[in-house]
Amino acid sequence: MQAREQLRAAKQRRKGDRLVIACQEQTYWLVNRPPPGVPSVLEQGPERGSYTATQVQMNTDFYKREVEFCRKALGRSRVKSSACLEAYLKFSSQHEPHDPIMSGCLPSNPWITDDDTYWAMNAPSVAAPTKLRVEQWGFSFRELLEDPMGRAHFMDFLRKEFSAENLSFWEACEELRHGGQAQVPALVDTVYQQFLAPGAARWVNIDSKTMERTLEGLHRPHRYMLDDAQLHIYMLMKKDSYPRFLKSDMYKVLLEEAVIPSETKRRVFPFMRKPRYSSPSPALLASASGEPAAAASGPSSGDGEA
Repeated sequence: MQAREQLRAAKQRRKGDRLVIACQEQTYWLVNRPPPGVPSVLEQGPERGSYTATQVQMNTDFYKREVEFCRKALGRSRVKSSACLEAYLKFSSQHEPHDPIMSGCLPSNPWITDDDTYWAMNAPSVAAPTKLRVEQWGFSFRELLEDPMGRAHFMDFLRKEFSAENLSFWEACEELRHGGQAQVPALVDTVYQQFLAPGAARWVNIDSKTMERTLEGLHRPHRYMLDDAQLHIYMLMKKDSYPRFLKSDMYKVLLEEAVIPSETKRRVFPFMRKPRYSSPSPALLASASGEPAAAASGPSSGDGEA
């Protein structure tokens, strides 16, 4: 009789109530009668750090590690806070005219005016770069290499000085570092035959120690085996070729012929603004593409029935 009443009461409950009661029953059995081999949820709990486990033994090895750490700390280069702040101020003042958020962008902000002239003038490859872009190449060697157009002009300068193989080797190392894993052995062999092998067509000048470490990696080629050689060539271009590029007539001509965009004139009346067009709804596109198909299939289906 009692079981029958319980069954009738269970059928009369709502779905949410039945779900809550089922969860309560599962929780009860997990707490009071856990399955064999499963620890109790009350005993397991979060992992707590034991003081005895974390206690360090003050033995000879411990003090040797402490002495080695202190020795490395003494040899580490330190920078005064005043010099660090001065470097931050110099960096900020140098990059402020080139920051669209701080100084605005010319001829206009494309996100506000719906005019993409700014993007077109600063594309990776243009006929004439802007003056701000050319000036940014003089900030650092990294800025020059990160700009595809600046790297192309730097390559032209190196060709005139008969040292273009240095930049070509650096680009090949970048391709190896960021390329696919399946192409690593082939890329390593290509770079070695073209730049490092004895009598190579575009041999690069690397010191003997760096060459030995690089040749050791040929037995097991990987994407980072040319890092030492790449760093050596990078520092060589940074200290030797890059300063001469900034002082060359080529860079001066680029600065003189660089484009200075003029600010776009603002319209006086609001109703003269260029209308903005939002992207169409995917549902409307689907319905629009479906109507011609239905119209085309209608007569054909009628002919078939006839």
